[in-house]
Amino acid sequence: MGLRRLFIICWILCRYRLDLLIPLDRLPLHLRLFFRFGPWRLLPANNRSRGERLRLALEALGPVFIKFGQLLSTRRDLLPDDVALELAHLQDRVPPFPSKQAVDVIEKGLGDSVAVLFAEFDDQPLASASIAQVHAATLKNGKQVVVKVTRPGIERVIAKDVNLLQTIAKLMQRYLPDGRRLRPLEVVEDYRLTIFDELDLQREGANTSQLRRNFQDSDLLYVPEVHWDYTRRNILVIERIHGIPVTDLDQLKTQGTDMKKLAERGVEIFFTQVFRDSFFHADMHPGNIFVAEGRPQSPQYIAIDCAIIGSLSDFDQYYLARNLLAIFQRNYREVAELYVECGWVPPETRVHEFEAAIRSVSEPIFEKPLAEISFGQLLVYLFQTARRFDMEVQPSLVLLQKTLLNIEGLGRQLYPQLDLWSTAMPFLERWVRDRYSPQSMLRKVSHRLPGWLEQLPQLPEALMQNTQYQGGGDNAELKRQIQLLEDDSARQKRAHRRRVLGIISGLAALLVAKPEVSQGLENLPTISLGLLVLCVYFFLSAR
Repeated sequence: MGLRRLFIICWILCRYRLDLLIPLDRLPLHLRLFFRFGPWRLLPANNRSRGERLRLALEALGPVFIKFGQLLSTRRDLLPDDVALELAHLQDRVPPFPSKQAVDVIEKGLGDSVAVLFAEFDDQPLASASIAQVHAATLKNGKQVVVKVTRPGIERVIAKDVNLLQTIAKLMQRYLPDGRRLRPLEVVEDYRLTIFDELDLQREGANTSQLRRNFQDSDLLYVPEVHWDYTRRNILVIERIHGIPVTDLDQLKTQGTDMKKLAERGVEIFFTQVFRDSFFHADMHPGNIFVAEGRPQSPQYIAIDCAIIGSLSDFDQYYLARNLLAIFQRNYREVAELYVECGWVPPETRVHEFEAAIRSVSEPIFEKPLAEISFGQLLVYLFQTARRFDMEVQPSLVLLQKTLLNIEGLGRQLYPQLDLWSTAMPFLERWVRDRYSPQSMLRKVSHRLPGWLEQLPQLPEALMQNTQYQGGGDNAELKRQIQLLEDDSARQKRAHRRRVLGIISGLAALLVAKPEVSQGLENLPTISLGLLVLCVYFFLSAR
């Protein structure tokens, strides 16, 4: 980091009086004196809000800091609402780089001139952002495409500014009263991983292809095709789409779009990506979403820019679904128990105290009509409450929270009366029922069975080795380590046994309580076999 760049950054921080964001009364005396009598105190604050000053400073600092501000705006668990809302207005106000540089990158990466590669190539960029810019082109076969090219030298700029952000984060964590709670180093590390992932356009192409495959022939979502012959790490060529920007409400209404259905389909797309595919577009701000033309009564979304993708493990999917259902049912005790059971808060957490904290946050919100309740904001409040009980940050859940806020905000903009609760709850109930149906469990066991059979011949040798370890020598440390491993294994088995028993009990209760679930299940021997396999699996795992 050059001294000139450091001086520019310090000047911008002083110019926008970001020192006023620091709680001086909670700082050590020497730091209070430093900030109270610094020369920047002579500069006026211009009566701007703290969020606006922070936003303007990030814009002045350039593309890397703008991108950081956009990411920071999604961390509602860390920032006050007024600051987060102001940062959400950040846009990439970055002028395009010269077209000749873009052409040079394309020709060097693809090994030929643009005149040979494309039938047409527009020198004027369609759009320019902090990391890349986009040009329109036509392939030799007549297909219209867009060519996305990363900015030359952007990796070096990002690396320098990220190093500076890490230094600032260390100082914040060390000297600010709330430094440890805000976890600035963790936030910067999330940003570093995110922004370097965005630099790899081949990765973005792979994400786009996967999302396209997940929604192949779907009426809900269309994802453009990637042209892999023209794609490299710093070049991405995809099908050019023509749609209506999702924020252009006038044009959507002019073509007679069913706005209620459009808003509800956005919610359905989100939950389908999260729970069916465990692969969700995590950057679904309005600039990345369009609506297909000519389908007013059956509106279809078009998604672009799949650089940021979220994914959940089976474990997180299961507990998240149960958490959401418990929230819908206002069963705060179950919410608290699930947080402890899945390890999101420490096992020694006092469940009754945690339950009371959740109730105090949730009840005032539930007093509003359902259509006015922000489900995403409620999730933010729950995570903030859990943080007081030492909840560890779950990166996948942070991405999901951000995406849900975007989707819900967009849905309410399209159709203010959107009731996300009535749209989401049937989906979640159906997902839980289908996922743990006898047929689904039998498929899972059948899928894992070859792996178990493959490992079966090694079982006697493993048992012999374990016996030798237990009986050989008097190495106290080795015995202690073995005992720790055995204790840990026993805990895992008990937890696993409870989960499997819960699943089996849930299936039985479901079949008894809801006769319609068993309709169409004429092949009772198959179901009996599935339940038998589950019982055997439970017995073996309990040993």
